[in-house]
Amino acid sequence: MTQTNRSISEALWRSLALFNVFRLLTIIGLMVGIYTFTHASWARGDERLVISAILGVYTLFALVFIWAIAKRWPRFDLQLSCQVMVDITMIVGLMHFGGGIKSGLGILLLPYLAAAGLIARGRMSLFHASIATIALLLELSWAYLTGDVDEINPMSSALLSIASFAVAWLAFRLSRYAEENRVLAEQRSIDLANLAQVNERILQDVSDGVFVVDEQGLIRQYNEQAVRVTGLRPEIGSQLSADIPELSAPLARWRLQQGVATELVQTADGRNTLRARFVPLSADGNSSVLIYLEDMARLRREAQQLKLAALGRLTANLAHEIRNPLGAISHAAELLQEEANESPYLQKLTRIITDNSQRLERMVKDVLELNRRDRVNRQDIKLAEWLATFNEQFELQEKTGVAISIECDSHVLVRFDSGHLQQVLWNLARNGWRYCTQKAGSLHMVVTRQHDFWVLDVVNDGPPVPADAQSQLFEPFFTTESKGTGLGLYIAREICAANGALLEYISPPNGGACFRIVFGYSDGQKI
Repeated sequence: MTQTNRSISEALWRSLALFNVFRLLTIIGLMVGIYTFTHASWARGDERLVISAILGVYTLFALVFIWAIAKRWPRFDLQLSCQVMVDITMIVGLMHFGGGIKSGLGILLLPYLAAAGLIARGRMSLFHASIATIALLLELSWAYLTGDVDEINPMSSALLSIASFAVAWLAFRLSRYAEENRVLAEQRSIDLANLAQVNERILQDVSDGVFVVDEQGLIRQYNEQAVRVTGLRPEIGSQLSADIPELSAPLARWRLQQGVATELVQTADGRNTLRARFVPLSADGNSSVLIYLEDMARLRREAQQLKLAALGRLTANLAHEIRNPLGAISHAAELLQEEANESPYLQKLTRIITDNSQRLERMVKDVLELNRRDRVNRQDIKLAEWLATFNEQFELQEKTGVAISIECDSHVLVRFDSGHLQQVLWNLARNGWRYCTQKAGSLHMVVTRQHDFWVLDVVNDGPPVPADAQSQLFEPFFTTESKGTGLGLYIAREICAANGALLEYISPPNGGACFRIVFGYSDGQKI
């Protein structure tokens, strides 16, 4: 038996129990009537004793029915029919000994038939009406045989029989209507439950953060993406203004203006910039609202990835189509330089050709590196020893004449591709040396432990990065130098991300510039 059928069966048995309560209340009412309305013919003399006896038997049946209902025996249809036949027999008996159809007790048949028809959901309704009609005809026949013919009113018995069928038919129709509505309501509830599951799945699969806020400013629903971009997990039913005040004010402005559907919002920790988009759930802007939160950093990353995906498709052709003629140009410039020893003007021209050829060569090399950033061979690196070796190589090749100041505990162990780390730090150190004062201690590296992660800071005492350039610092092709390609920092950050690390720019409180590598992070999340 399915859960639905089981619940329907229990509802039928509960209805039968209530029917028995109605039966007991009717018996009590009749008992009270016998001793209260003494002017009635059936409430005096021998009739009172007979009717009291019938009510006593009726009470015993009702008590037996309580036990039968509790035991669920016999089955529901059979038990209901037995109870109805007992009701008909008792009521017709009361009517007969109470003075026949004129006593008015026969009208009690109608609510019993109606209740039985509704409880049985229309089944057996006309059968019960037929049993009642037969009982009335038998009572009328018995009255003809044993009573005064002048006191008998066949028309009243016929009308009561017709009323019994009418009530039974009406109960049948009402029960059918109720059953159809029940089935429809169950189907609608299933549809609503399925729709709620679909909505929940769609809500969770949306790439943007979503909050559902009602007209009173209460949070009704949100997805996990909203938790990620805001860093908060509010309680369902809580006030938006209390949990996420940075969204409450834009929502209030939107409700007033009903014009600007989007607004940039800064998260409470100041780390993320979100674009909030407000969509009403109805034509009335004061009703519930969907708030979509788009992570601007993610949008920028996606735009960059699209840009670089297109660039990657050109990389192979660029390497072949540019490098071959570039080599020829460089070789020709070298030959011209040999012939231009006596002409300063020609020397200047050949130097321009050589410098720009080298710049193009570096740019092609940097572009090719974009396609190699996913070739990672991560290994455990003892950072103190590795940095010491790196320092020697950097001082030797860059001819700085000054060693980089390094602060790192001997036990620091990080997981990174050694070649990638060499490339990233070489880029950061070379940039730092270019902009620092180029004295002892002007460029140093410090390794610290922060929030369960090892952090490597590359700090120089040169001028800080301008505030308006910091947001574009790691974007491809962004550079402040005429000779730069604008790919160095971007490639360094991509390499760090491929190794599960994060590269970011920090403004030191005492001036200078600082680039920080956070080991063990991937897109800001611990791995």
